Amino acid sequence: MQKKILLVEDDKEISALVTSNLEQENYTVITAFDGEQALEIFENESIHLILLDIMLPKLNGIEFLKKVRETSLVPVVIISAKGSDIDKTLGLGFGADDYVSKPFSMLELTARVNAAIRRATQYVPTNNNPISNSIHYRELTLNLATFTASVNEKQVQLTSKEFQILKLFMTNQTRVFTKEQIYQFIWEDDFYGNENVINVHIRRLREKIEADPSNPSYIQTVWGIGYKLGE
Repeated sequence: MQKKILLVEDDKEISALVTSNLEQENYTVITAFDGEQALEIFENESIHLILLDIMLPKLNGIEFLKKVRETSLVPVVIISAKGSDIDKTLGLGFGADDYVSKPFSMLELTARVNAAIRRATQYVPTNNNPISNSIHYRELTLNLATFTASVNEKQVQLTSKEFQILKLFMTNQTRVFTKEQIYQFIWEDDFYGNENVINVHIRRLREKIEADPSNPSYIQTVWGIGYKLGE
């Protein structure tokens, strides 16, 4: 079955170029040119990934993203000319999984789309590839079949990146990860000093799973090295 991508981009030339290239990669691309149209499509279609511009008419990209995250963990890759660290942090903070700054190469964009969809689907069990459906650590539980997380049996909403980061720690419970290693494992890309991306995701993850995010017990900082799962 072809994966469906929702492309939300108000520049029709860019939209046509991206659509043409992704269709050659055997994706089905549904286009929207403003945030309200995108939200209507998202609510009525089964979407596997969203490519999202920030600067949109009617409903901007951040507001659209916030509405998506109320109900879904679908991977979201922001594509925007607003490439400052503040804009990246804002998008990632509201639940985006990745960020590509314009102008971008189609080779890079396609690679990021492929990686995001692969990460979102690689843990779904099949009859030919059975896996354990859940991972437990203290009061934390990850369900790998439904991509849900719970703390003390209370479900918490994680983005797909937050889910993958937590899974990385929970399946390597004694290991310390540097920020570079986390980026390479989760984003499957070279690091290039993208510390702010890691910082934002760790902070947001702590806010969701820790009783006291300023004094974390699950994801602990190892000063000068990185992070590890608390003992």
